[in-house]
Amino acid sequence: MKRIILSTAIIFCSLSLFAQIPEDAIKYSWQPTNGTARIAAVGGAMGSLGGDISATFVNPAGLGFYKTSDFVLSPGLSFLKNKSDFRGTKGSDKDKWFNLGTSGIVSGWGDAGQWTSKAISLAVTRSANFSNRIYYTGKNDFSSFAEQYAADAAKSGHDIGNLFTFSDVSLGTRMANVLYVIDTATLPGHTSPDVISTAMYNQLKKGGAFLLDQSHLIETSGGITEIALGFAFNRKDKFYVGGSFGIPIVKYNKHSVLTERDATGSTNNYFNFVTLDDNFTTTGAGINAKLGIIAKPVEYLRLGFAIHTPTWYSLTDSYEGVMSADLENFRSTPAVYTSDSKEFTNGAPSKYKYELVTPWKFLVSGSYVLREIEDVTKQKGFITADIEYATYPSNRFKNAEDYDDNGLYDAVNSAVKDYYKGAFNFRLGGEVKFTTLMARLGFSYYGDPYKDKELKGNKMYLSGGLGYRHAGMYIDLTYVHSLQKDVDFPYRLSDKANTFATLKPSGGNIMLTLGFKI
Repeated sequence: MKRIILSTAIIFCSLSLFAQIPEDAIKYSWQPTNGTARIAAVGGAMGSLGGDISATFVNPAGLGFYKTSDFVLSPGLSFLKNKSDFRGTKGSDKDKWFNLGTSGIVSGWGDAGQWTSKAISLAVTRSANFSNRIYYTGKNDFSSFAEQYAADAAKSGHDIGNLFTFSDVSLGTRMANVLYVIDTATLPGHTSPDVISTAMYNQLKKGGAFLLDQSHLIETSGGITEIALGFAFNRKDKFYVGGSFGIPIVKYNKHSVLTERDATGSTNNYFNFVTLDDNFTTTGAGINAKLGIIAKPVEYLRLGFAIHTPTWYSLTDSYEGVMSADLENFRSTPAVYTSDSKEFTNGAPSKYKYELVTPWKFLVSGSYVLREIEDVTKQKGFITADIEYATYPSNRFKNAEDYDDNGLYDAVNSAVKDYYKGAFNFRLGGEVKFTTLMARLGFSYYGDPYKDKELKGNKMYLSGGLGYRHAGMYIDLTYVHSLQKDVDFPYRLSDKANTFATLKPSGGNIMLTLGFKI
């Protein structure tokens, strides 16, 4: 029942907003820490360690360990394999892309005042990478994706004969209306016509059976590139405080092809196939802040605490789609007919502006450093761990257009609150140092953000790497292997439980960091 109530809110509100559904909120905030190769090798655990430019995006107090200046560059290559299971049918797909770890300039200098030293950084990182390819297919005797448009049409109260002329129904509903993918019919036990899915009704009426072959291809690209200015203060090498201001820049592209075909074997049930091929783009930018402290109560021990404010995004969605349908002899001239969403938007992609506020994050961390002395050549390594809590239900959409439209977002935000829960993330790593060479291992786990026990989601990363430091130069090489679980809903319905694919992405990230003392 929970998912039926949730999808009702989404169907009757977010259809009009093009794409604002719970998954659109979580994709900006359920992301692993992306640092330099050194930090990636120790699982991203950076909350109390310090001495790395990655601190700008995790706990800026760690910049306070710098007393000289570094230039850092961290290119990487990622590859991913997606395993899927949709209604009992398993599949897989692959993709690869360029990645950018934390890069930039950090500078520290001594101070004759109450602060032993100060530091400042200008850094950039790819805080989210949306490059992915997912494909799944399976047989469905339970639902049709056209049912969402039938529900939208029925709720509108408009005459289905000219439904496509009304802007308060979704573009998908209008395309489905033009192509007779939805229509009216008087069902048994009803006294007046209902809006129904043509595929479902005609199959049952003509053949007595309902069975579809459904497939969904999703190709995404882009990411969030965040530029941040960080600063920190060091008091007597015992207490460090810092902050940073970030500007994340969003570019997200999604190409989706959702198809359902007649799987009954009949050639006379007025349905062959329907396909929705659409393209969706989000662009925009935001602002956020991070504050943190690190304390060294005794030698060998470092304790850290940081707060990440929500990111306040201003975003613009652009959408265009083409629906194609072959209804066999349902129409007087059998053929494959198409409808383009731009027919209803004056020949241009539809656009919509809105705001998104992401969750708060709270971080506590501890590090044990072997031989904690100022001469780094005599330090033998460290063990470090982070515990992070993210308030995923606090994701919020807001209207950014000239007219008051927040009533629509109230239902979507309520759905987000019901859909997600707060989750803990854990990061653990260590380094052993052999004079100029270092070996590192790490592990991180990002907890399940979904409330519904049927929806399983988590991300786990295993990492290892090597480092070399000599004569003002350092080179780090890391491999991170990912094991993930997630879900994908091809469509959402208002009157029955929703079908979804379970996803198990796995893959790796190879990262190289080059650093120079300047």
